[in-house]
Amino acid sequence: MVSVSELISARTRVCGLLGYPVEHSFSPAMHNAAFRHLGLDFVYLAFPVHPERLEEAVAGVRALHLAGVNVTVPHKEKVIPYLDELTDGARLAGAVNTIVHREGHLVGHNTDGAGFVRFLTADAGFNPAGKRVLVLGAGGAARAVAVHLALAGVEQVLVANRTPSRAAELAALIHDQTPARACAVPWPADVLPGEVDLIVQTTPLGMHPRVDACPDFPFHRLRPEQVVVDLVYNPPRTLFMERAARSGARVYNGLGMLLYQGVLAFELWTGERAPVEVMRRALPF
Repeated sequence: MVSVSELISARTRVCGLLGYPVEHSFSPAMHNAAFRHLGLDFVYLAFPVHPERLEEAVAGVRALHLAGVNVTVPHKEKVIPYLDELTDGARLAGAVNTIVHREGHLVGHNTDGAGFVRFLTADAGFNPAGKRVLVLGAGGAARAVAVHLALAGVEQVLVANRTPSRAAELAALIHDQTPARACAVPWPADVLPGEVDLIVQTTPLGMHPRVDACPDFPFHRLRPEQVVVDLVYNPPRTLFMERAARSGARVYNGLGMLLYQGVLAFELWTGERAPVEVMRRALPF
């Protein structure tokens, strides 16, 4: 067994996770496996940060010269005022899940959405350029995915949500601030999966322990060449995925997004190409 003294030195760069709670996170296992594999003098730690202490925690990233941190619930939106700069993706998504520290300057990224796009191209063999996309849901995950798909060159984003005003708000953001066209569609009445190339299910329906739940969706209208992604990854195969697969669609869960958001964060912090398969094997599913 490797001792702590062999893993940690006076030069070790620290990365971490700011959230509350953080005990459930897979990120320490994923990043530390990658650091060990490449022989990098880095370590990744999970820091439970109560919402009232968030500003102090971000100041600590700067003061202690951490290489960077991931940010998870409930801090992804509230962390923004404490940063020096945002990428376009983070600004449009309205959320930050990765902070990069460079000589006292903190830059907020949204590698959730960017990681989703990387997953599509790397694992699903799907190039979003010029495609039409249907996003089910209008929460934080939907916004990150929709924004980054629009920035990646999709032709049109359709947003379906049970609260029409939320769908309209997200569609307006995409339409007004990215090159993509976007519109809201009522759910489930006018969801038209036959006209799109990619369907992304972003709601928590079907997540453990409510594995018998499934969004209302016209699965019979799916085509074999369509790609369907359910961002839920526990269980690894949801009822939504099962029903989509029966219609011949290519189905994926949300583990790819989890993996590649970490891959992108790793590359931003270290400047090294991430060992993707090592990080994938560190995930429990």
